[in-house]
Amino acid sequence: MITPEIISRINELGRKQKAGALTEDEITEQAKLRRLYIDNIKNQVKAQFDVQKEADHSHGCSCGCHPKH
Repeated sequence: MITPEIISRINELGRKQKAGALTEDEITEQAKLRRLYIDNIKNQVKAQFDVQKEADHSHGCSCGCHPKH
């Protein structure tokens, strides 16, 4: 889960990067936090698509995506 603290740290490291003052440890931390953030967004989008797909096909749709019985 992405917390406000994580977002704040990502932003802090981004500002520090623009100033050219990141240490090797901070570069590693920044990459890890960015990956965490991106993975979280991807999971949210996937979950939303899954919910929408379930809603779209819950009443016997005729889109052809289901095998005929």
